[in-house]
Amino acid sequence: MLDFNARPKIQEQISQLIDVALIRERALQYEYTHTPVDEGRDFSGRLLRIFEVGHTLEDLAIRWLRIAGFDLYTRKVQDGQFGFSVAGGRIRGHVDGILSTGPADLGVSYPALWEFKTMNDKSWRDTVKHGVAMSKPVYAAQVAVYQAYMETYIPGISANPALFTAINKDTQEIWFELVPFDGRLTQRMSDRAVRVITATSADEVLPRFATTPTHMECKFCV
Repeated sequence: MLDFNARPKIQEQISQLIDVALIRERALQYEYTHTPVDEGRDFSGRLLRIFEVGHTLEDLAIRWLRIAGFDLYTRKVQDGQFGFSVAGGRIRGHVDGILSTGPADLGVSYPALWEFKTMNDKSWRDTVKHGVAMSKPVYAAQVAVYQAYMETYIPGISANPALFTAINKDTQEIWFELVPFDGRLTQRMSDRAVRVITATSADEVLPRFATTPTHMECKFCV
């Protein structure tokens, strides 16, 4: 008897198998590390693949910079990423890396923060055209805050421009940009964080940024 029911294509079947395996693998890791589950947070298999591709490309970028002559440190001697924690741990972050030295005549001063991102072709080309501060203000704010708060741990890092690196996931082109420290931007971001912490401690609900989940910037929330 012929079966005329639509069957999933092989790419759909294999993709589903990979996604299920990734979700199961992540759940096992969380169980092993006793990491509590975030309520309402559900990472799809596709999102986990995006994360893993990003981590793999970051590892490649680290390797490429090192063989090019940069001394790039991504983990402390005692293990763990370089990072900071202030306000009782309510403001904290981990940096992608710290550059201590590198090839001469590049205009890079050390120590310098290293920040890495992956982007699709359209996003990457917009960043190349306009610069990270204009094209990706969220990334620029992240760099500025990291430079400021890492100064306590690595003196001089806020005085030197950060090296922002972005890989085009579609073409594997690489963009490098020196991002000077922006003290005003750091202050704005710090003030915003304080407002959020203060309001939360007082059980105050801040006004919504947008009224619908279809708002462009709301789409970046996961």
